[in-house]
This record gives sequence, C-alpha cells and structure tokens, in this order.
Amino acid sequence: MPAYYRAQLDEFLVHSDTEVLGFLAAAQGSAGHATAFTSQTTAWQEQLRALREMATRLIKRRPAASQWALLIEYPIPRRQKRIDAVLLSASRIYCLEFKTGDQVVTRAALNQVEDYALDLRDFHSASFGHLIVPVLVSKKASSSRAVQEATDDLVLPPVVSDYASLASMVDEIEAHGLDNDLPLIAETWDQSAYRPVPTILEAAEALYANHDVRDIAEASADPGNLTRTSEFLLAVVERARQQGEKVVCFVTGVPGAGKTLAGLNLAHNPAIRSAGLPSAVFLSGNGPLVRVVSEALSSSTLASSGARREVGTFIQNVHSYIRDGLRSPKPSHEHIVIFDEAQRAWDAVQVSRKFRQLRQRGFDVLGESFDSVSEPEMMLRIMDKHPDWAVLVALVGGGQEINDGEAGLEEWGRTLAASFPHWRIAASPAVMPGGQGLSGHRLFHQATDADLAVEAAPSLHLSVSVRSFRAESLAGWVDAVLAGDAGATRIEAQRLTHYPMAISRDLTVAKQWLRARRRGERRCGLLASAGALRLRAEGIELSPGFRGNKGQYENWFLKPDGDHRSSNRLEVAASQYECQGLEIDWSCLCWGEDLLWQGKGEWCYSRLNGASRGKVPREFKQRYVRNAYRVLLTRAREGMVMFVPRGDPSDPTRPPELFEATANFLVTCGVRPLD
Repeated sequence: MPAYYRAQLDEFLVHSDTEVLGFLAAAQGSAGHATAFTSQTTAWQEQLRALREMATRLIKRRPAASQWALLIEYPIPRRQKRIDAVLLSASRIYCLEFKTGDQVVTRAALNQVEDYALDLRDFHSASFGHLIVPVLVSKKASSSRAVQEATDDLVLPPVVSDYASLASMVDEIEAHGLDNDLPLIAETWDQSAYRPVPTILEAAEALYANHDVRDIAEASADPGNLTRTSEFLLAVVERARQQGEKVVCFVTGVPGAGKTLAGLNLAHNPAIRSAGLPSAVFLSGNGPLVRVVSEALSSSTLASSGARREVGTFIQNVHSYIRDGLRSPKPSHEHIVIFDEAQRAWDAVQVSRKFRQLRQRGFDVLGESFDSVSEPEMMLRIMDKHPDWAVLVALVGGGQEINDGEAGLEEWGRTLAASFPHWRIAASPAVMPGGQGLSGHRLFHQATDADLAVEAAPSLHLSVSVRSFRAESLAGWVDAVLAGDAGATRIEAQRLTHYPMAISRDLTVAKQWLRARRRGERRCGLLASAGALRLRAEGIELSPGFRGNKGQYENWFLKPDGDHRSSNRLEVAASQYECQGLEIDWSCLCWGEDLLWQGKGEWCYSRLNGASRGKVPREFKQRYVRNAYRVLLTRAREGMVMFVPRGDPSDPTRPPELFEATANFLVTCGVRPLD
C-alpha cells in the first residue's frame, strides 16, 4: 500500500495545507478509517508547518533538494502503523516520526522510529543498500548531534530534532559519507514490495484484526508455502462440512516454519466466520504460549473492549478443554479444533499421573475410567460426538518433545487405527511411512492400516522457516550440532552469513554483545535449559519458584525496553518450556552442564542427583535434553550468542574440561569466539 501523500519538495510547497489534508483524509478513508479524528487533523496541520519550513530551508541550502521526495503516512504492514513522513534524498532515506502538541521525547518514541528504519532495511525491497536515518521530530526537543558513524547495518542511531533545526540536520547528514550508486526513485520506492516477517505475536495480532495470512508472511524464500497450507486446511473444512466427514489433518514443518501461525489463521479466519461456520478453537498444552499470545491480543491497540473474553473463546488450554469436553454427553460447540504441538499430548500413563495429582489437591477431575486413556484418544472421542462433521488439525513439531509423558505421533496413529477407522486422514508426507520423518517418528510405522483412508498431502508440510528472515537454514545447522556432526555444521554454517553467531566464556561479554545488536523495539533475552540448574553459580536462576510470579511469562515477552520485567533486561532466563512456540530477535543461550561435549562425536548427558552430577543413561531421556537445546537454539530471529561457563575444578557438577571441550566444538561448528 503506497503512502497517503507523495510529492517532490517543490510540488509540496505549491500544494496548500487544505489540498494536502484532503489527500490524507481521502487515503485514510480508503484504508478503512471512515472517520478522521480531530486530534489526527490537528497533528497533521502541525506536521505540515514543520515540513514546509524544512523543505524551504533545504531547497535554499541545496537547490537539488527541490527534486527530493516527501511521503506522508507511509504504512508499515506488519505493525498496522504508519511512518509519519519519509524524506527521500538522492540516495538516503529519512524516517521522520513527529511528536506534536505536548508530547515529549521518550525512550519508547526513539525505539519506535528506529524500529521503523530497521523494518525498511530488512523488509522493503527498494530500501536495500541505502543509508536510513531515523529522526524523532518534536518542537520541544533539543536537537542531538546529527552526524554519527554509520553502523555496518546501514541504519544510523536515532537522532532528535526540533522543527527549526530539521533542515540543517538533514543538510549536515547529506554532507557526510558516500552516496549509493543506485539513486532513489520516489514512485519506485513508494510502490516497492514490502515483505515483512512478523513475530508470532505480531502475526497473531494481524490475524485477530482480520488480516489474511497472505498479508503477513511474505518474506519467506517460498512465500506460497504458508498460504498453500492455510488454503488446504480451509478446503478440508469446506469439504467436511458439505460431505459430512470427520477429518484429522497432520501438519508438520521445520522449526519456525509457521505451524502455530497456520493454526491461528484457521482458528480466527474471516472466511470461516463469513460463511457462518461454527467457530474454531486453538488448543495448546503450552501454558506460557497460551498466556503470552492471549495477553498480546487482549492488550493490543487493535483489540476491542471485550477482547480478553473473546480471545479466551478461541485460544484455550488443551488439558482443560479435554476435561470439560469429556464431562458433557453433548458434542462441543466447535466443529474445528486445532491442537498445537500435538506430538506432546499426554500418553495414558501421564494422564493417570496428572489426574491423581489433581484429585489429591481436591480438584474435580474425570472418573478413573479415563485414567488409562491417552489425550489423543480423549480428543478424538470429543470430536467424534458430532453427528455430522468435524475437523481436527494436529500441528506436529519434529524433535521437540521435551518432557516425560508425551505420547508422540505413534499414539495418534494407534488410536486412529484401533478406535476411529471411520475418520479420514490427511497428513504431511513427513509423518508417513517412507517420509523424511520427524526425528524417527511416524504416524504409522508400517503400511498395515490399509482400511484407513489416508491422503498424503504435501501442502501440509511447511518446509521453509519464516521465523528468521536471516537464516532459513538455521534448523539444519542445529540438527547437525546436536548430532555431533562437525563436518555438516561447517557446511550449514556457510549458509548463515547474515545470521551472527558468537560464543563467549564471560556472561558480561555475551550480554554486551547482545545489547549492542538489539535496536528499536526488537527483543533480546537469556535462554537456558531447565535442566541446567548449576547455572545458578553463574548468577542465572532457573528454579520454578523464582519464576512463579503472576504474569512472569507475559511480562518477559511483552514488556518494553526499560521495564525491569522485560526480557531485554537480561536478568531472567526463559527455559524451553517457556519459549517453545515463541521467539525473540536476539538470544543469549546460557549453556548448561546437562549437555556437554565429550569428544569422539558424542555428547555427555547429565542431571543433578543430590550433590552430585549423574549421567542420563536412557536414550529417550537423552532425547529430551537434545530437544530442549533444539528449541533453545532455534528461538532467535536475527542472531545469537552462546555463553559457555568455564566451570570450576573444585565443583564436580561443573567440570571445566567438558565446558572447554564444548566451547571448542561450537567454535569448530562455525560459531565466532568473542574472547
């Protein structure tokens, strides 16, 4: 979507305020904002006065500036916001954010305009390779030093200007540095492709505001992948409704490929609501994810006054949903259920254990007849109550089982074959016999279930990561690291040239590296395995009691820079349980004693046993540790640093020689040492 208003500076000076305001109001109406608020018009009038003063002085200083372009209200799609004004010189881009009236300059305002500049650099095709200058403009501001050293990433640190100094600041910046060989052409720049890669929270907010998945996930190397999956699922729903079918779909994907996004898209898809279909519900056993996404949607500026109640109807905890659904003899209200991280559904042993714990605490849970039933079977029983049609979408992450009692894909296949052969199955080829597999898991390990109606659907596999716009091949590198294959990691690392990875033996140095790279409104944070309890010796607390405060997860992911509860403070580390399914822009993975390199192509798995450190002998327990680090290593969108402690020869739980070997192995894998 182009800017509301665009003109050369000399044309802008000819247009009256009334004409420009007419353009802005008309464009705002076309964008779906039927009413122009008085406060917005007043702000535009003040901005126009400042821009006219800037244009007049610039042209007087630099006659060639008359041909420069001014764009007012340029949209940032993934943020549902607009840059107040963009000034395009011959080869530089100035993002101008105005604080009008009594508004004052704040750290949040500086972060906002810097973030706009970073978005242009990363996602706007015609901005690639050009110097971008974020400028906060306020009549109450004291102008900051304009000429600063350009960073390697072509975005200057944000500068502040009052109205009268804006022209001289731009002139000073233009006088320094080399121009880009490619000139900026206003119409081309305005119409250029803008392909954002939203975070899962930004994407959820956009979907909640009735945007289509096509509008918010376009930067992938395979931009149609997520769209194809979403359209396939909608087609399954429509066919099931028309033909009275019961269908289960298994969606797979590499880490960060958008499985959760595809599920949220279906759960809150305008096409379903406009067709009058029963509402869908998105279920997850990941408590932190449910709480963080729900809080983000409820507190979004796009949300209505009843948003918190409405969000609670389509994003729910899967365990509570199952218990409520089995209690009632009637079918559930929803004909469409999305089960996130379905491979983590509880097996029958875990169900029995959890129900027993709930009974001991006085909770009213299901009768003992359900104690030997797995959650996959429970969910299918609930959906099978519908007399006409039902669709269950199982989102499956490969190699991300991280806890005891997770049933895995096989339990879904066993249950379908034994008790629900009348259900039609549409599945990603990755879960079928002969498929690439998900860390060795299959829905059916052999083709003995011939009576089942199974369709292998390539559209149900998301093969391209959209989490990291800088590192689509990060998952391959992580798999090679955890497999102990140094040769493969070096090959994969060559494809990660735009994804910085560093390592330090000093936590202070690692934090400094992180803070130097986190800019604007982007987030950084500490991550650590929940089993790395001896990180306490490094000042990193992982005990559940420390993070038991109400709102801890939501605050960590959502609070802005400057809030002591925010991840950006680098004080509290999130474990695999708290960050699975979510992401941050820059991470510091604090490496623990539970996974250390022992050489000869092997990792050493351990856990604390009282005062000593014992080995983890069983392979399936070792797999949980590997998967924990797979989750942690794939959370960062833009880059990560790893902190590997030095250990302590006097502490048997922190062996220095193994920490040293781990650090050396990671360097061999292509991670740059900072020390």
